[in-house]
Amino acid sequence: MNFFAKAISSVAVVACLGAADLAFAAPAESTSATASDPEGAPPDPGHVPFVLPKDIKWIGTPGKQETAFLYGNPDKAGPYAVLYKWYPGAFSHPHFHDRTRWIYVVSGTWWVSSSNTYDEKLTFPFHAGTFSTDVANTVHWDGNRAGEQENAVILLAGIGPVKTIQVDEQGRPQ
Repeated sequence: MNFFAKAISSVAVVACLGAADLAFAAPAESTSATASDPEGAPPDPGHVPFVLPKDIKWIGTPGKQETAFLYGNPDKAGPYAVLYKWYPGAFSHPHFHDRTRWIYVVSGTWWVSSSNTYDEKLTFPFHAGTFSTDVANTVHWDGNRAGEQENAVILLAGIGPVKTIQVDEQGRPQ
């Protein structure tokens, strides 16, 4: 037999043996899961650090506005992410920040205005799922209108340090 014939027959033998192994192999177990299957072990916190909702530390005034620092701090250099919980009837007043910040409405309805005048009837609803940006040095204010059935929770991220400057009705810093 020449070289090519031996090579082809060797490949044929290996292919047949492999096919025979596959024919007798046990079927693979499914790795799919449903919500009704038991949960797995928690991930290794060295690989995937996590904090469960019940363990998030909220600070502030319950019934008005509370804050939870997820990482970093807006008062210090570097990136940060903060949760704000606005209770119905609680609002900030017209102000601006010296740095841009990014906001995602996690739950509830967050009411926002870009007016220099504090009048809650001027606010516009950002419902859960809305993404927004606080553009640096532009006036806005926000909160949660009285009568809402749930708190407005927003996720706010930015690069610190960030300053908040209150303004008068002409938009001038106070």
